[in-house]
Amino acid sequence: MTVWDDLVGQDRIHVTLAAAARDADALVTATSSGTAPPEASKMTHAWLFTGPPGSGRSTAARAFAAALQCTSPDRALGGEPGCGFCDGCHTSLIGTHADVDVIRTDLLSIGVKETRELVRRAQLSPAVGRWQVIVLEDADRLTEGAGNVLLKAVEEPAPRTVWLLCAPSLEDVLPTIRSRCRHLVLSTPSMEAVADVLIRRDGIEPDAAHAAARATQGHIGRARRLATDERARARRATVLKMPLRVDDIGGCLKAAQELIDAATEDAKQVAEDVDVKETEDMKAALGASAGGRMPRGTAGVMKELADRQKRRSTRTQRDSLDLALTDLTGFYRDVLALQLGSRVALANGDVRDALDRIAGASTPERTLRRIEAIVACRQALDRNVAPLLAVESMAVSLRAG
Repeated sequence: MTVWDDLVGQDRIHVTLAAAARDADALVTATSSGTAPPEASKMTHAWLFTGPPGSGRSTAARAFAAALQCTSPDRALGGEPGCGFCDGCHTSLIGTHADVDVIRTDLLSIGVKETRELVRRAQLSPAVGRWQVIVLEDADRLTEGAGNVLLKAVEEPAPRTVWLLCAPSLEDVLPTIRSRCRHLVLSTPSMEAVADVLIRRDGIEPDAAHAAARATQGHIGRARRLATDERARARRATVLKMPLRVDDIGGCLKAAQELIDAATEDAKQVAEDVDVKETEDMKAALGASAGGRMPRGTAGVMKELADRQKRRSTRTQRDSLDLALTDLTGFYRDVLALQLGSRVALANGDVRDALDRIAGASTPERTLRRIEAIVACRQALDRNVAPLLAVESMAVSLRAG
């Protein structure tokens, strides 16, 4: 199993990155031996991976990072970097390689302070590997100030440093940064490809794998979660009942409150799983006494931790709401397909009765307005509108059509 096996439905990206990894090997060899490097190298110091959610942006970046650190002896015989079995590949993929930093955030943004620390680390020479690789999974969450800090490092990188940035689209990255990166666009993998990887890699039953891939329209991470997590299936079932419950204002408000409650429960679950242990570990590190009394001068550190946990809870709630709105959009997309007589495969065939009922009682024009209402709700949440008000407004618009 090579490092490229998890790159589902991205054959073109695989070919490009494998060629760059081979040229990266040649560059290192030439530098070490003092010979001239290849003239037309496909390797560069900064890459930008873009594509829709679930397309595998971070998976591609991690696979490339592993291929750059591959130590397989087969490479000397012309083998492709990224064997998946050597120490360089294995440690890169599981996140323990000394020269591969994978940066993701569970907050709403990445600030200047964190970015400066990242840039400082990027200036170091590789400790054990061939390259110093920085994988920034959430480049779209950089603040403007953080982007300006990163720009200098991307513009003038250390000789053996490679930046791998991931974002949904080009517009999510500062123009000055994206102009200095080699751009790779990933596409949404086919439902068959997603189902195949769920069956082959995760051991999921074929029927469940195909149903999850169809319901998530090719989103690999969501498909795996839906196929393996009973809570995710229950949450989706609740969301898909919403169109049948907005017949009156009372139903709209109740359905909106239930969506918010579900998102809040997700945030609470994360807090129970992570925050308590994080707080206890911090107290132990600061030397709290057996009775829990903190040493003097540590109140600021604990307050900073509490603020971080609060921001993480806000993002968890937003992410959960966004997932619910995505499922709701998929429902009305199926309704529109039925109304227009399209032969496109339905994502939510398991609730066909509800789809037929909504499609028969409405028109394509009203369905499009409902989809627009969901989009408007997502935009309102991005502008920090109170979640309950945004979802209530959407629910009333779904009723009006």
